[in-house]
Amino acid sequence: MDIDLNQFRGTFFQETAEHLETMESALLALRTGEADVETLQAIFRCAHSTKAGAGTFGFDAMGRFTHVLESLLDRLRNAEMPVTCPLVELLLRSVDVLRALAGAAERGEDPPPAWLEVVAELERARGETSAANSTLVPVSGPQGGTGPQAWEIRFEPGPELFRVGLDPFLVLRDLAELGKLTAEADVSALPALEALDTETCYLRWRMRLESGVGLEKIRDAFVFCEGIATVAIDPVRRAGAPAAPGEAGAPAAGRQAKGCGSSMRVATEKVDRLIDLVGELVIAQSMTAQIMDNFTPGLLPRLQEALLEMGRHTRELQDRALRIRMLPVGSVFSRFPRLVHDTAKALGKHVSLEISGEETELDKSVVERIADPLTHLVRNAVDHGIGSPADRERAGKPAEGILRLNAYHQGGKVIIEVADDGRGLDTGRIRAKAIECGLISAEDDLSEEQIHALIFRPGFSTAAEVSDLSGRGVGMDVVKRSVEALSGTVAIETKPGRGSTIRIKLPLTLAILDGLLLRLGEQTYVLPLVSIVESIRPRPEQIRNVAGCGEVVMVRTQPLPLLRLGRLFHVPTEVTDPSRGLVVIVEHDGGQVALLVDDLLGQQQVVVKSLETNYRKVEGITGATVLGDGRAALILDIAGLVALSRGGPLADLAA
Repeated sequence: MDIDLNQFRGTFFQETAEHLETMESALLALRTGEADVETLQAIFRCAHSTKAGAGTFGFDAMGRFTHVLESLLDRLRNAEMPVTCPLVELLLRSVDVLRALAGAAERGEDPPPAWLEVVAELERARGETSAANSTLVPVSGPQGGTGPQAWEIRFEPGPELFRVGLDPFLVLRDLAELGKLTAEADVSALPALEALDTETCYLRWRMRLESGVGLEKIRDAFVFCEGIATVAIDPVRRAGAPAAPGEAGAPAAGRQAKGCGSSMRVATEKVDRLIDLVGELVIAQSMTAQIMDNFTPGLLPRLQEALLEMGRHTRELQDRALRIRMLPVGSVFSRFPRLVHDTAKALGKHVSLEISGEETELDKSVVERIADPLTHLVRNAVDHGIGSPADRERAGKPAEGILRLNAYHQGGKVIIEVADDGRGLDTGRIRAKAIECGLISAEDDLSEEQIHALIFRPGFSTAAEVSDLSGRGVGMDVVKRSVEALSGTVAIETKPGRGSTIRIKLPLTLAILDGLLLRLGEQTYVLPLVSIVESIRPRPEQIRNVAGCGEVVMVRTQPLPLLRLGRLFHVPTEVTDPSRGLVVIVEHDGGQVALLVDDLLGQQQVVVKSLETNYRKVEGITGATVLGDGRAALILDIAGLVALSRGGPLADLAA
C-alpha cells in the first residue's frame, strides 16, 4: 500500500522548528557552562532526527547538510575534540542555515547558496578535509575514506522493538546506504505459528558491511535502538593490516529520539473537556426544547432553570474554547537568547538574559503578533540600555549587563516586562532632541512621564550615529502601534543610572473584549475598558477654547483635548453642551484624551468581529459586535479617533 507522505509535511516542518529551537538553546547553554554530555547528546539527537525526516521527504540539501553537522556533533559528544566558543558560533550558524534550508524546502525553492560554504567550515572544524579541497559528503552512497573496510555486525533487537514503534528494516536500509551490505537473518527464535505474537520481534541478524566509513557512522544507524537492542560492531582485518585506533568492537551509542503558522498542538485533556461540555449543552438544550413543546404557565420555573443551566454551560464552553487557543508566552521568549547573544556580540558587550513567567498563557493570535514588538524592545535594551563593559565598570557595575524578560497575570490581563540594569533614559537628552525636532517647544512644561513617552513618536531617536541596529528612528513607534492594535498599552519606568523597565499590558484574547457601552444619539458604541481612566460630567467653567489647541476640558488643572464623537462620526447627538453630557477620559500615547458622549449604558463583555473582513476598514473603529438585543455596535479605536482629528488644532495636543 502506497502512503502519501505529503500529508505529513506540515508536521515535519513543525517538528523541525522545535528541534532547531532545542539545538539553539542548548548551544547557547554551552557558552555559559561546561560542555556536559547530556547537552551534547540532546543537540545530536535533534540533528539526527532532522536528517532522518529530511531523508524521508526527499529534502536532499537538508539531509546532506545535517549529515555533515551530526558527524561533527558525534565527535564532540564522544569527547574526541573540545567544545570551544568559535566552534559553538559555527554550530549556531549551522542552525541558521538549517532554518533557511527548511524554509526553502517548505516553499519549494532552491536552497540558498551560502549553505555550501558552511558545509566546508563544518568539515574543516571536524578536521577531515583541508580548506583547499573540502567537498560535500552526500547522505547516501559510500562515504569518503581510503578504501573499503569490512565490518562484522551483530544486531539482536529486543522482543519489545515493535511495541515502541521501531522498524529493524530501517536500520538495515541505513546500513545499506553506507556501502555494500550482506545480511543473514537468524530465525531460530521464531515460535510455532499458533504461538506467534505479531507485536514481538523474534529475528536476529548477522551482517557484513564493506565501506570506507568509520565506526561512528555505523553506530549512527542504531541511534534509536539503545536499550532495546544488543549491537556489536567488529572490524574485519585484512592480512597484515594494523589495527586502526578506535575500531575495537563496541555497542551502538545511540539514544531513543525525543520530540524536542497556521496550526497548533492542543493537549488531549483540553479537547476531552470541551467535548464533555458540548454533550452537557446538548442535554440542556434538549430539556429546554421538551419544556417548550409542552409549555404551560406552571412549567415556567423549570424553563427558567433550564435556561440558566444552558447559560452556565455556554459560559464554560466559551472559556474552554478560548483556553484551547492559549499558548505559553515562552514560545516567543525562546527566540530571545539567540537574539541577545548575537546583538551583544555585534556590539562588543556582555549581556546575560534572565527569563521568568514563560508558562504564562496568551491567545495564539496575541502571541504571534507580540513577537515583533518584543524583538524591538530586547534589541533596544541591549543596544541603548546596557552600556559597554568599560562604561559599566566606570559606573561601578559588573562588566556583564543583565536583561530580564518576565510575564505574569494581573487583573485579567497579561503583563510582559522588558527590564535592563543599564543607564536608564536620559530625560534631558530626550527633551533637547524633542525641541530640536520641533516636537515640543522650550516653553512646554512636561512631566518626566510625558517626556519619556516622546521616544514612541515616529522618527524620534537620540542615537548619535546610524547603525544596522539603531538610530534610524524606527522601532519604538512600531512597538506602540503594534501593542495598541492588540488593545494593549505600553508604559516606561526608568531610573537614571539603574536601568529601565518597559511594561506591556495585553488582553488575554482578542476574541472577547471587556467594554463600556456608550450612546451617541440612537447609536451604541463600545469603548475598550482597558483604555478608560475615568468618566466625569464637567462643569461649564472646565470647558475652554485654547488658542492654537482648540476645545479642551480642564481636569485637575490639566487641559485635555476634547473629542466630540458625534462630529467625528457625523452622527446626530442629544448633547451639544459638554456640561450637560458625559466625558470619558481615556489613555493615549502617554497622555489622555476626553471623549464627549450622550450617555453611558454600562459595562459588558462582547465578542469582537472583524469589520475589515466583513465590510472594509473604517478609521476610528477597530471592530464590531452584536449586542443582546440583536443590534450591531461598533468598537472604538482610540488611536484611530485621534488620527481622525489630525489636521486641525486638536492634533498637536492630542498627540
